[in-house]
Amino acid sequence: MFATIILLSLCVCFIILQLKSRRPKNFPPGPPALPLLGNLLNLNLENPLKDLERLRKSYGNVYSLFIGPNRTVVINGVEALKEALVNKAHDFSGRPQDMFINDVTHRKGVIVVDYGPRWKEHRRFALMTLRNFGLGKNTMEDRIHGEIQHIIKTLEKNIGIKMSPQVMFHYAATNIICQVLFGTRYEYDDELNKEIVRCLTQINKAINGPWAMLYDSLPFIRSLPLPFTKAFRNMETVRTLAKKLIREHKKSRVPGEPRDFLDCYLDELEKRDSEKTTFSEEQLIMYAIDLQFAGTDTTSNTLLTGFLYLMTHPDIQERCQQEIDQVMEGKDQICFDDRHNMPFTQAVIHEVQRVANTVPLSVVHCTTRDTDLMGYSIPKGTVIIPNLSSLLNEQGQWKFPNDFNPKNFLNNKGEFVKPEAFMPFSAGPRTCLGEGLARMELFLIMVTLLKKFKFIWPEDAGEPDYTLVYGATQTPKPYYMKVQLREIQ
Repeated sequence: MFATIILLSLCVCFIILQLKSRRPKNFPPGPPALPLLGNLLNLNLENPLKDLERLRKSYGNVYSLFIGPNRTVVINGVEALKEALVNKAHDFSGRPQDMFINDVTHRKGVIVVDYGPRWKEHRRFALMTLRNFGLGKNTMEDRIHGEIQHIIKTLEKNIGIKMSPQVMFHYAATNIICQVLFGTRYEYDDELNKEIVRCLTQINKAINGPWAMLYDSLPFIRSLPLPFTKAFRNMETVRTLAKKLIREHKKSRVPGEPRDFLDCYLDELEKRDSEKTTFSEEQLIMYAIDLQFAGTDTTSNTLLTGFLYLMTHPDIQERCQQEIDQVMEGKDQICFDDRHNMPFTQAVIHEVQRVANTVPLSVVHCTTRDTDLMGYSIPKGTVIIPNLSSLLNEQGQWKFPNDFNPKNFLNNKGEFVKPEAFMPFSAGPRTCLGEGLARMELFLIMVTLLKKFKFIWPEDAGEPDYTLVYGATQTPKPYYMKVQLREIQ
């Protein structure tokens, strides 16, 4: 009995010593961690945002956690995030390669690929190709306006009727990026489109869900038939559909005359030495899925947030419409450049992005070498969580950090201004690839619809609930809207 007590005491001492040694010298502070679990019990795995803010108040803007055995640093606030993501971008632009998201994506694509030649080549190619296909030019505006007409038809069919906008906005965003990637669009009730959206939505929920965190923390559970296996099945479904599209493109394409992103990639693949290039058809599959995901969820969820707030703040909606009418007088169609003459509407759209907090924790980074941040030493390979949520309501950065108020983006003269803390798409080399497209979509869709329709919170809908559903991208809870045609067009 005495020997057993001595043995247990030695085990406890060993564990304590192990825990103490896990934080290297001058590593950011943080709560004590348990063996194996680390700080998982410090976090609500369904939605850790409140816990991360609580820990920030205790340990500062740069603190550490252990997600299972993985040393993790959480970065908060505009000063620390700018230093890491912009000033020391090379040091903080890696991606950890032993996580749930990596296994789901087969470590291919562009979003979760580690910082290095393959990532640089593919990001450069994506930016160049999107630019050549008119991102920021009339050709892209035409694609967006074409899809807006389908949104208008859907709304006109539901004049005066309570309707749910979730499917409409999600499929509209999907169609815009699908036209860029695959040269095609789908009707909102198309079964293939529904299947793609369903799978990507489920994958999105899984990536930032509790089972993903357990998968990352406890490697021995990875082979068990637990709920995270659904994400692998959903990804395989999407990959199968992408492979089919690529096969069809290979049959119908004319080399050197690209119709869309897939054709551009296949042209590039033919030019390269197959033994030296990082380009491949297998890489293209995940690449296309990455871009579709990046170009869909952020936009659709922000639109849903926007119309929720516009309906429940009719004075702000009306003021936007007055400004739109004034700028649009004599014009049939809005253009992206018109935003420069709409300071209030611009402020509203940006305030919508702020409160939407669509990508609260960005995508996890890791350090590419030993570095330092805000006086702390951070070893190579440390997992980095950029808490973008901490920026969007940071005290001292916003006039009204806890309210929906367009004055957050207006100066005393009523001119549009963009505060330093506005980083909804992250910052630095890992900025979201879909940012330019998303900004154009938000402006053209919201302005065109506000010009034509009045959006009303249904009388029987009760009090609006602004609570966001947590995920890799956050979304408002499902709601209903009513629309009326405006008398003055």
